[in-house]
This record gives sequence, structure tokens and C-alpha cells, in this order.
Amino acid sequence: MGLLAWVIMGLAIWHFTVWLPDRYWGGIVGAFFGALIGAVLLGLIIHGFSIPGRHATNLGTALEGIPGALIGIGLMYAEGVRRERATESHRLGLH
Repeated sequence: MGLLAWVIMGLAIWHFTVWLPDRYWGGIVGAFFGALIGAVLLGLIIHGFSIPGRHATNLGTALEGIPGALIGIGLMYAEGVRRERATESHRLGLH
């Protein structure tokens, strides 16, 4: 159940990416995967690479997915901007 909580929290945070410019690596789908993978990875790290069961899952478990989702989205955004700049400099012959 903890895994489900992290995934749902990542999905919820991902919905806010519509307010940012679409510079994610892979577009909005890249932001989606970044949010989900980030939320799950951080949740697993917090719990020592084990998934909390049904009775060990609470609101705090779901909230643990928020920082991971934000980190994942941020990494996808940073990579998208980096690739965009590299493409632009290559196009202008500045490499």
C-alpha cells in the first residue's frame, strides 16, 4: 500500500507541471515519469528499500512522496533545459 501511496502522490504533484514551461526532457510524459520514479525512489530510500504494508501505511507515508516527486520533476526539467541549450548552441555553431 505504501507504493500505491507514493505513486498517487507523484501523480498528484505531476498535475501542477501544467503551470510551468514545457521544457522537460521527454515533454509532459517525461515530467510524469520523473514524478513517479522520484516519489517511489525516495519512499523506498526512506523505508530502507522495503514497501510499507497495508497496516503500516498512513498519511505520512503518502507525504513522503512529495519531495521525491519534486526532485524527479526538477531533474527532468534541468535535463530538458540542458539539452535545449546544447541543441541551440550546436545549431548556432557555438560548440
